[in-house]
Amino acid sequence: MIREETVFGPIFSRRLGSSLGINLLPEKGKICNFDCIYCECGWNRDGRNDTVLPTAEKVRTDLERMLVKLAKDGTPVDSITFSGDGEPTLNPEFPRIIDDTLSLRDRYYPQAKVSVLSNATRVHLPEVFAALRKVDNPIMKIDAPTNALAERINHPAPGYDVQRVVEALKTFGGDFVLQTCMLRGNGFDSASPEVIGPMLDIVLELRPREWMVYTIDRPTPMQGLQKFSPAEMQALVRPAVEAGIAVQVKGAVEDN
Repeated sequence: MIREETVFGPIFSRRLGSSLGINLLPEKGKICNFDCIYCECGWNRDGRNDTVLPTAEKVRTDLERMLVKLAKDGTPVDSITFSGDGEPTLNPEFPRIIDDTLSLRDRYYPQAKVSVLSNATRVHLPEVFAALRKVDNPIMKIDAPTNALAERINHPAPGYDVQRVVEALKTFGGDFVLQTCMLRGNGFDSASPEVIGPMLDIVLELRPREWMVYTIDRPTPMQGLQKFSPAEMQALVRPAVEAGIAVQVKGAVEDN
């Protein structure tokens, strides 16, 4: 499902409430340095007809127009959420866009949170990290605990390294949300000892303020994937809960 607007919604998110989405990628395409087997936006190769990224000026104009309209209509906004058709931090103006969004949020919806859904591949870049530190909810993804396993579920661009991501996430000092999708397929099984054991080690090492765990529910580009039940996921994450980690288990994928 390619989003054809830079600012869209708000839609209801079980995680974030009434969520107004911002897509920093092309309106009719997809750009991502992951090519996840479960991505509801499809394969990267299917979204290459449009490669035009929205400018900071366009994002600010579209967002302010929407916020003015929503405020006039009395529509609640709990979160302004950067998600969209790919990895939002790939937009070169991401830091400026974050500053503009925070300014507009403070003006029109000061009670709303600003959230960023990211695959965490660029957290090691100082300018990206600095921008993410400013938002209320930096929601960072790790689905697999090793590079080989990440290849099966995320198909990352060359150069991806799980350990580098973990080291970069440590700089948050635990003040972030970790997000993990659990599924079976393509030689990947989130419940297998090679996955869940090392994943729990990563979670306990990072000690995020929350671990969001979810599974697939919408159509996926790879066929034959199997979702987990909430009960299965709750059993898998129990060691983290017992270690004092706040864990939120959801039964379906939500990209916003």
